[in-house]
Amino acid sequence: MISKKKIAAIVMAVMMVCTIFVGCGSSSSTSGLGSADTSASSAPAEQDTDSVLNTKVLRVGMECGYAPYNWTQSDDSNGAVKIHDTKDYAYGYDVMMAKKLAEDLGYTVDIYKIDWDSLPVALQSGKIDCVIAGQSITAEREKTVDFTNPYYYATVVGLVKKDSKYASAKSLADLKGVTASSQINTVWYDKMLPQIEDANIKPAFESVPNMLVALESGSIDFVCTDRPTAMAACVSYPDMQMIEFSEGNGFKVSDEDVNIGISVKKGNTKLLNQLNTALAKMTVNDFNDMMEQAIKVQPLSNTDN
Repeated sequence: MISKKKIAAIVMAVMMVCTIFVGCGSSSSTSGLGSADTSASSAPAEQDTDSVLNTKVLRVGMECGYAPYNWTQSDDSNGAVKIHDTKDYAYGYDVMMAKKLAEDLGYTVDIYKIDWDSLPVALQSGKIDCVIAGQSITAEREKTVDFTNPYYYATVVGLVKKDSKYASAKSLADLKGVTASSQINTVWYDKMLPQIEDANIKPAFESVPNMLVALESGSIDFVCTDRPTAMAACVSYPDMQMIEFSEGNGFKVSDEDVNIGISVKKGNTKLLNQLNTALAKMTVNDFNDMMEQAIKVQPLSNTDN
């Protein structure tokens, strides 16, 4: 018969083994709305639409170089947000909007600085939860992402130098033969510029700052953009002038050309609905007031830091 002392010793040994195995277990945490696995051997995890309510971080992608929608600055003045994994900060209309929506939803904002063409890829891979970057809501884009209701309505306008022969243009007909361009993969470049008769359309630019530098240098005579971008450009470049055509004399536009939305990964209906609910509490006047404030505080130089 086994003695009581031996039984006690066996029990103690079993308890010690269990404790060791429990101590070797791993724990996990969520850092975004469907955050990626950070281990070197794992690919980014698929966006989990059911995880939206289990996290307090909204990962937002934008160029951080598209004033007044978004730009890069060196400090947190005016309420700028630190850019992920950098020493710089982001601000502008898109950051202001991200902060307001996140506050309404109970999240904090994490800003990711991503090139324009790479934003959809970052969204699909799960690196970010949404894109707030002045994107027009187009049927082509809706094939790969889902859009919220508009968070801004942008009028299409033109930009020229004040001393340009096109500065007095009153209609598209007055722009005949103009040397023009805009930003790559935008309705301005793809849909608007071809409406100008005999336009000499140059290759599109990767970013708004680059296209403004080209206009300033004289390599192009006309830039098609939206009104906020043109207003911001005229602040940064006093020798530039915005051209707005009267109804019937300007570009033919549809709702998708001027409606600016927030994109989320296809199928992320929970986040989409949350953002739409928060947006529904704002009015067009709220949008315009926020944009005016962004233009007032934008950096004097409309370029990346």
